Parts: sequence; C-alpha cells; structure tokens
Amino acid sequence: MRISRMAAIATAAVLAMSAAACGDGSDNAGGGGSADGIVGKAASGKLVIGVKSDQPGLGLQTGTTYEGFDIEVGKIVAKGLGLDPAKVEWKTTVSANREPFIEQGQVDLVIATYTINDDRKKKVAFGGPYYVAGQDLLVATASTITGPADLDGKKVCSVAGSTPAKRIKEEYPKIGLQEFDSYSKCVQALGTGQVDAVTTDDIILAGYAAQAEYAGKFKVVGKPFSKEPYGIGLKKTDTAGCKKINEILVAAVADGTYKAAWDSTLGKGGTPAPAGPTAADLANCPA
Repeated sequence: MRISRMAAIATAAVLAMSAAACGDGSDNAGGGGSADGIVGKAASGKLVIGVKSDQPGLGLQTGTTYEGFDIEVGKIVAKGLGLDPAKVEWKTTVSANREPFIEQGQVDLVIATYTINDDRKKKVAFGGPYYVAGQDLLVATASTITGPADLDGKKVCSVAGSTPAKRIKEEYPKIGLQEFDSYSKCVQALGTGQVDAVTTDDIILAGYAAQAEYAGKFKVVGKPFSKEPYGIGLKKTDTAGCKKINEILVAAVADGTYKAAWDSTLGKGGTPAPAGPTAADLANCPA
C-alpha cells in the first residue's frame, strides 16, 4: 500500500509538470491560444479597446457612446476575431497612458491615433498600420503661419506623451511647447489666444476645424512635416494576435468594410477613403 501511494504521488507530480510545461509553451508562442492573447479574450466573449474620446471623426465620446474611424476599425477587428462588436468595452485612453494600459492589462487593444515607432515597439506590439497621417499645424484662419519655421519664439500646443510633442521638443527647440492631456484643451487654448498653433496629425486637426463650434475660426496649414503610421497596439508577447489583426485589416480592404468605415466617419467631410493597407505594408508584428 505504501509503495502504491508513493507511485500515485510520483505519477501526479509528473502529470503536473507536464501540464505546466505545456502551459509555458503556449505563453511563449505569443498567446495564440492563451487567455492573455486577444484571440483567447475574444473567444471568451469580451474585449476591451482603448480609444480617444475627444477627436472628432476619429474617436469622440458623447455620453456613453463612442464614434469615429478608430471606433469603426475596432469593430472590424472585433468581428474578425469572432466577437459581436456590441460586446466590445470601449475605454478612454490618452497619449501618455497607452503603453501602461496595455502592459497592465487594463485594455486588450489600443486604437487611438497611435503612431508606430521604435520606442513604443520596445514595450508593445503593433498590428497595422491601418492609416498613415502626417504632422501638421492648426492655426487661426487669419494666421500667416505656414510651417514650424514660423513658430520660433511662439507657442504651440500638443499632448503630453505624443509623437508630435516629442518631435517639437527634439527638432524645433526654439518653439515654446505647451502640453495638455488632450487635444481638445489645445484647441480651446488656440481659440482664446493662449497659443499660436496646435500641432498633431493632419486628420485630427481637420476633424477639429470641421466642428460646428469652430467653423471659420481655424484652418489646417496643409504642409505635413512627418509620416505617422497609425497602429493597433497590443501586448508585446501576443504575436499570434498581432498577425491575426493584420489578416483582418487586409480582408477588410478587400471586402469594402474598410472603405465603409472611412465613408461613415472621416469621409463625411468629402475626404476620399485611402486605399488601405496591403499585406506588404503590415510588417510590424514581433517575430
């Protein structure tokens, strides 16, 4: 009896070790079947997506409802993962907390005018890009400002933690940079004359300029001085999820849902839909 009991204990230990080893292999594979990966999260019936809440045409919150192109892209991804988009939980993010939210598991994805760059790729993975914008300036309609060179000694506003703010600091040190936690505050500051310009991606600025409350007051300079590839952020270890996002984006371009998402949001102002990403454009997932 003693020998049998010891044998049973030994067998149980071996089985436990085998199970643990299998579990480790799944995690190291990038979350392909893991509950920590977006494929597993969607299969469980829930997905939390971080989005902006103050960007007209892209990510704008009214009451409890979010709308805009980024929101529609989120719905496309959710549906492609097999989840009813109505079950997505939208969570407001700002530029400075996008990586922490992903790393801490507060969100599963971030789709929030999120520029792909090498510094961010050290912390998170990126599906996409699903759109390529360019940094520009929003100024008063009567302003003679035509680009960053005209802003020496003047004040420009951007969002703390954003790529546009970083570029101003590094490449245009003579410009006085005012930082807030949202672009809506920057636009308000422009309206009251506290700053001379607002800088971020051209499509974001166009959304603000088109708002009824600012009609005729502001203009986008129209001379982009960067390229900003917008990606879909997720955990750095979720390679399988990243590749799945790219498959979904390519399929959305092919079946017309990408264009429909644009036309129902940013396209309302008459801006034609971009061609959308191809498989060749989507090379940011971790190996």
